[in-house]
Amino acid sequence: MSHLVRLLEQARRMVHEVDVATASLDATARVIIDCREPEESRTGVISGALCIPRGLLESKVERLVTDKGQSIVVYCASGIRSLLAAKTMHEMGYRQVVSLAGGIEAWKAAGGQLSQMHEDFQFDRERYLSQLKLPELGEAGQARLKRSRVLIIGAGGLGSPVALYLAAAGVGTLTLVDNDTVDKSNLQRQILHTTDRIGLAKVESAWIALRALNPDVKIDRLQRRFDFALAQRVVPDHDIVIDGTDNFATRYLVNRVCHRFGKRCVHGSVYQWQGQVAVFGGEGPCYECVFPVAPSGEMAPNCAEGGVLGAVTGVVGAAMASEALKLLCGIDGGLIGAMANFDLKSMDFVRLKLERDPHCKCCSMPREAAPMELPGTSVAACVVEGR
Repeated sequence: MSHLVRLLEQARRMVHEVDVATASLDATARVIIDCREPEESRTGVISGALCIPRGLLESKVERLVTDKGQSIVVYCASGIRSLLAAKTMHEMGYRQVVSLAGGIEAWKAAGGQLSQMHEDFQFDRERYLSQLKLPELGEAGQARLKRSRVLIIGAGGLGSPVALYLAAAGVGTLTLVDNDTVDKSNLQRQILHTTDRIGLAKVESAWIALRALNPDVKIDRLQRRFDFALAQRVVPDHDIVIDGTDNFATRYLVNRVCHRFGKRCVHGSVYQWQGQVAVFGGEGPCYECVFPVAPSGEMAPNCAEGGVLGAVTGVVGAAMASEALKLLCGIDGGLIGAMANFDLKSMDFVRLKLERDPHCKCCSMPREAAPMELPGTSVAACVVEGR
């Protein structure tokens, strides 16, 4: 007796198989799982089915079906893989799992209707192959990325790697805000731009690069200052905000607008050989909890004044992109309530825990009451400088 035959006999002793008529009864009360491969599922699925390939079942099902007492029907093409999948789910603690006898072929033969796989799950699997293999991400995570909208403020040293990696990862919509044009001095670190695009608006130059990288991603461009009027219009429509700017007035405005609209902000900054990354908002502290007072200009020179190694912006920008992707996919282990500090000269990497300030002038206040002006700073009229 072959190993497969023995497995099927064990599975049939453990798992109840139902016919199409039984599976169709009270379908709204059931969870339906299609355990075929993505290429098979694209030909049509039973309406409402969750697509979890058999090989990824153990790593994904508990995140997608949290109630182990629910009634669940698993199907495949002919009923073999679904029987083994249902057996595995029983062993994982799911108590009411059955397998559809004859699979989707029996369903079609009995006149059962098929639906097209949800549009969110229709993406270029060859492009995202390595990403899809990550058990924390997979097809469900890729679908979430496709639905996501990210606002990137600043298309310079930090905005460049962030935008490139988010576009490469398949984030559905990126909105770029920058009112500057490409200068030759930018090219040492602002890798979205090229020599032949000197003088072009940075958002247009970025659009050219990102469209060439991944034409499936929608790129919205706003060549203008990021002020409160613009923030009120664009921030609510995005899932998260990326702060890739290089001046404190904009950072404080971004922080207060994110608090007002309940958005998380991925923050990054660089100077010479050093950089830092943090996620502000949500249940964690905001930017002003950590930096309640903006330093004077001479105490905080920007990249143009103090210098920066281009590779530092790449490392920090890649870390910012990673934090954004984890937030969008609901993956734990990020920098909410923490800050990562990088020193690429000494190669020291330090993670600092951050605490909320109960007296913070921003996040301790109700969202609608958070002021948009800082003492002595015209925040509402600030200019984006994505250096």
